[in-house]
Amino acid sequence: MSVIQSVCLSLIILCSSASSAAAVKKNGFDLTDGLVPTREIRRGGPPRDGIPAIYLPKFVKASEQRDVAAEDAVLGIVVDGIAKAFPVDILLHHEVVNDWTQSKHLVVTYCPLCGSGMAFHAGTDGQAVFGVSGLLYNSDVLLYDYATESLWSQILGQAVTGPKKGEQLTAIPVIHGPWQNWLARYPDTLVMSRDTGYKSIRYGRMPESYRGYERSRQLFFPVAKKDKRFHPKSWVLGVELDGVSKAYPFAELEQTTGVVTDRLGNQTVTIRYADDVAWAEDAAGEVLPAIRLYWFAWFAFHPDTAVFEAP
Repeated sequence: MSVIQSVCLSLIILCSSASSAAAVKKNGFDLTDGLVPTREIRRGGPPRDGIPAIYLPKFVKASEQRDVAAEDAVLGIVVDGIAKAFPVDILLHHEVVNDWTQSKHLVVTYCPLCGSGMAFHAGTDGQAVFGVSGLLYNSDVLLYDYATESLWSQILGQAVTGPKKGEQLTAIPVIHGPWQNWLARYPDTLVMSRDTGYKSIRYGRMPESYRGYERSRQLFFPVAKKDKRFHPKSWVLGVELDGVSKAYPFAELEQTTGVVTDRLGNQTVTIRYADDVAWAEDAAGEVLPAIRLYWFAWFAFHPDTAVFEAP
């Protein structure tokens, strides 16, 4: 091989390596050696932080709030004995809320594409502050932490790239349903205020890009696995215990008394359903982490899921 040929070959290899390196970066995040295929991490449209996370949420007493109507959806959590409601019409515009108690840092998340609302303990050192990456995996929002720029799958509750890869967040039980239902449970609840600092955002209105999405069979982004047993956007309660996953479709729960006793792995669970709200309890009656979300999203992440059928 001539000297010129050798130089040309070296340049080709260098260019190929550079292209390969560039191919594993999206929105500025290094996707190298992730837990999920790089090609399945997709840009959702907005850039990193194009959807602004909330860092210092304000809360008002239930008796003082004037913005949340009875049928409006909220994510309700109880931490350190304090009940809080996070209106979905705010979360639609932010997707991530970083909240603090006296001893804990929490992150409350909502993915409009999957209909999934989840909350997690995010450590006590204040370092795990999260933002919105602008990237998706299986049509679900990928959060990122500012300290390490690792990407975290909301539905998996796990870091899938970066220095934190493989680490798991601890889920907090969430009740996802109408405000009136949460208020009846916790009349002293606090409610996240629309005073977020983003004066240009008009809360209380569905963002234009999502109008009609909940009723449509169309998915905006590809997912790895699909199943046609139910409408893609039909609601299910997804529960995972001892490595066993099961979906409880609302359409099936509506045909029961509203109380279903079941067995997942080595644990007995009770599924309760009333007024368009479903939640799971353990044998002691404690609420378990479970997810209300669209059927397509649960199946995409749990293709081996069992599915409850009413007797």
